[in-house]
Amino acid sequence: MGAALADPKPTIAQAKAKLEKLNDRADKVVDRYNTATERYKKAKSTYTKLDTSYKRKLATVADLRTQVVGMAVDSYKLGEDLTSWPGIFGSNDPQGRLAGLAVAGQLAQERLQKLAAFDRENRGLKIERDKAQKALKEADKERDAVQKERAEVLKLIAQQKKLLDRLGAYNPGNPNSTGLKYTGPASGSAAAVLRFAYAQIGKPYVFGGTGPGGYDCSGLTQAAWAAAGVRLPRTTWQQWAWGANRRVSLDDLQPGDLIFSEGLGHVSIYAGNGQIVHAPQTGDVVKVVKLSAYGRRLVGAIRP
Repeated sequence: MGAALADPKPTIAQAKAKLEKLNDRADKVVDRYNTATERYKKAKSTYTKLDTSYKRKLATVADLRTQVVGMAVDSYKLGEDLTSWPGIFGSNDPQGRLAGLAVAGQLAQERLQKLAAFDRENRGLKIERDKAQKALKEADKERDAVQKERAEVLKLIAQQKKLLDRLGAYNPGNPNSTGLKYTGPASGSAAAVLRFAYAQIGKPYVFGGTGPGGYDCSGLTQAAWAAAGVRLPRTTWQQWAWGANRRVSLDDLQPGDLIFSEGLGHVSIYAGNGQIVHAPQTGDVVKVVKLSAYGRRLVGAIRP
């Protein structure tokens, strides 16, 4: 029998169609990666704070333990409890005896307070330790989730690059690009947002990127609005949820508005004059395109 025929190479049109599907899928996976990364950072931060508190209480308990041991040694040396010193109760001087009782009572009270503090701190130490252990377990779990999502992203990126190379369309970008000057109709905070976003034009799309050398879509929108003093959440889903009370119609867009698309897998910034600026996908760069030629299924918009 003759050799089996090799699978025919895909046409340019087929390669572009496959690339579009990969880009859509990558948008969602990258967002999951970003979400997992943010959860890991939060869990790790919680553990670090609790661990610091635990170590601080550990030192406090050690100090109190030393004091308690010292009091026990002193009592042993006296051979009696502080409140039954012979020097106090054997006195023939009523006034002196009363004064001695006052001193003994004060010393006993101080000892009780130190014992209570030791017991309280010791119990608090266990609580802090248990909390820290739980936080560390959560951080480790989130780290594993991040690594799993990252592996899937890297696999998708490899497929995207292979197709882009075939199409001769891979653009590595320039991490040091100084971008373009924004001259559109924005004013106020929106102008600051767009000046920043335009200054990033030409920098590469980098999954998980928050700048300054490269961005993913939500990394760019977060950084751009931060330039105007507005703190957006990290991921597209979080930004959309954050803007629940800031939704605007796609027919009433203003410069600076965030436009969400592809089932909330992608976000861009409206620049005015029917244009958007965004970080598209692997193999591309931060760029300005006409909204009419955007080619993505629009979901909605918010005005931060």
